[in-house]
Amino acid sequence: MHVLASEIGKLALPGGLDRLGSIVTIGSFDGIHVGHQALIRRLVEQARQQDLLAGLVTFYPHPASILHPQQPTLYLTTPGEKMALLEPMGLDWIAVLSFTPQLAAMSPRQFVMQLCDRVNMVGVWVGPDFALGSGRAGNADTLRRLGKEMEYQVYDIPYVTQEGQRVSSTHIRTLLRRGRVEDAAHLLGRLYSVSGEVVRGAQRGRCLGFPTANVDVRADRVVPANGIYATYARLGSLCYPSVTSIGVRPTFDHGERSVETYLLDYDGSLYGCDLLVEFVARLRPEKRFADVKDLIAQIERDVAATRDILDGRSSA
Repeated sequence: MHVLASEIGKLALPGGLDRLGSIVTIGSFDGIHVGHQALIRRLVEQARQQDLLAGLVTFYPHPASILHPQQPTLYLTTPGEKMALLEPMGLDWIAVLSFTPQLAAMSPRQFVMQLCDRVNMVGVWVGPDFALGSGRAGNADTLRRLGKEMEYQVYDIPYVTQEGQRVSSTHIRTLLRRGRVEDAAHLLGRLYSVSGEVVRGAQRGRCLGFPTANVDVRADRVVPANGIYATYARLGSLCYPSVTSIGVRPTFDHGERSVETYLLDYDGSLYGCDLLVEFVARLRPEKRFADVKDLIAQIERDVAATRDILDGRSSA
């Protein structure tokens, strides 16, 4: 998979590929959920059948962060995670364009003309709510009109649904904010995860006999609702069953919101390590305990429940 320039004006296919036409899909693709995956599989299949290139154009930051700066944009995937998820899907090239006010102001005609000129776009796949260009003026009908002029085909793709619910990044974010990590995993096609460097915290877990890793998650990531979760903690190539607490530690200090993970079968320092936490199931809401002994007893129950949930479950 070739990664092209981050500015649309600098897009260029590598030598040897520039003579081939491209079928392209365009969008934010945050999360690379099962709907995105189905779209990309179909696009790649068509490209192979017609001896064309399969290409994907995506944006960072999310267009909403530029168009509506007063509303913080939270992501399901970092740019690096998105690329890692796209890598095995068979795309020939991907362009991660910097979404700037200048790009937002570009007309649909200007944008499409650049794709036709620079990556030889001969086909484009779009969903029902596709919009492109200044003021979201370019919808699927606009693309079709331009396609007749610039000689490319427009392929409509229906929504992917599960149990009557449309699969979308917005819906997945809502599920996570409600702590419904299992439902989110079904729509993602994998466990939802966050990652970050392990930094020093208040070390209360260590004092209780359950030393936790305080994971410094990026501020722009979606973090599930406050509560206690059965999780996997991945340290490099190693995977450990774990219990993860998200919240403000109400029994102690109601401090800043944090993600703290207790690795069940690990003994050693994690400070400075990068840890990835995958959410399997929510055990319970966050709760204030009047007595530390009661808190310790509940943590022991949380550990036992986590082992029951993860026992026999593949962590691959």
